[in-house]
Formats: sequence, C-alpha cells, structure tokens
Amino acid sequence: MKFTRSVSTYALAGAMVLALSACGASSDAASQSASATAATSAAASAHSEAPAAQTNMYGGPVYDGEPALAATAALIDAGGGAANFSFQAALVSMLGEETVNAEVAKLTKQYSAEDVTGFIDGMDFAVNDAIKLVTDAGITLPAAPAELKGADLAKALVKAGTAPDGTFWSGYLFDQALSHDIHNQVMADIDKSVGADADQLTHKLLNQAMFDVAQAVGQSDVQLAPLH
Repeated sequence: MKFTRSVSTYALAGAMVLALSACGASSDAASQSASATAATSAAASAHSEAPAAQTNMYGGPVYDGEPALAATAALIDAGGGAANFSFQAALVSMLGEETVNAEVAKLTKQYSAEDVTGFIDGMDFAVNDAIKLVTDAGITLPAAPAELKGADLAKALVKAGTAPDGTFWSGYLFDQALSHDIHNQVMADIDKSVGADADQLTHKLLNQAMFDVAQAVGQSDVQLAPLH
C-alpha cells in the first residue's frame, strides 16, 4: 500500500494570479511579480518534498532495495536446506533446543497451541514458496556464509527485520530476505492457499517471536511491533 500526497500548490497559485489579473484586482507590475515569485517558490517547495513512505500490508515500512540473499541462504541452510526446510529446525540451529522449547511454550501460553502450530506451518509455507518463486525467477542463492550460523545468524535476521525506527517488523524482514515483490507474491500465495487470516497470524507471531529472539541474543534495544 502506498500513501501519497497530492500536490497542487503550483496550479492553485497560478490560478489565483490569473484570476486577480482578469478581475483587474491589481495593475501594479511589482505586485504581479511578487505573486508570480510566490507561486514559483510554492511550487518548488511542494515538488521538493520527499516521497511518502510505503507501508507493508501488515505494518512497518517497505524495504525496496536489494535483498540480503546471503542471510536468506543461511536461514534455509539452518532449516535443513531447500528440499527439506523447517523453520523450527532453523530456530533450533540458531538458539538451541532448550531455548526454542521455552519460546514455543511461552508463545503457546501467550496465544494458543493452534496459533503457534499455524505460525510455524505458515513460516514453512512462506520459505518453501519463496524458494520456488526465487528459483522460477532465475535467481541463484549464494552459498551460505560460514560466519552466519547459530546466534550470529539470529542476530543478522533480527537486524535485517529491524526498521530505521528500531522496531522489528516481519514484513521488513521478508522484504530484506526476499525482495518486496517476492514478499508480496508469497503473501498472495498464502492468502490463496489458507487465507488472509493465516497470513496475518504468521506476520503477527513472527513479530513477537523475533522480538523474543532479539532479547535472547542481547539485542535489547529492538522494539516490539504493535502487531503482536
């Protein structure tokens, strides 16, 4: 979703100058010159405004730069590889089984067992669908960097999903990991397969889970998204 501001200052100022001239409101050349100068200045100011920011479907800013494919490859590798990816296995690889079990129990108490299962299944679907889309697009993932393993990979993923204001957003992570276009296509595929509610649930619980991961790996300055 893109929010834009309609800018018509130049047209409005120009129309006012023409209307005043037609009505004979002022025949003073200096006054007309001042009006024209003001109109030009207003137009320049309006056109110099920064473009309005884009917002992801489930909140947070859009990242539309180049994706961090090395981190994506490392996540897929941690989860068992492209042919057998498991998000829970990736979490265990990054944080250890004891920490992951504690996090699953915490999320289950905070939400429900059904929601946690839906979230993990949603992440498996999202990553596997992304792998297919990337492959179909002719994009080759690089080899997973040796240094992006365990807690270092967890820190890299938290960093990738943390917006400039310090808030972790799942949509911002997906944009960084896949590209904004592929992120949108994955969401469309989830909506078609299991519905928009499941799509939102995946984004929602990932916001909470990755905020918890940030605390576990010492990134305590990361903020929790409103959708959690």
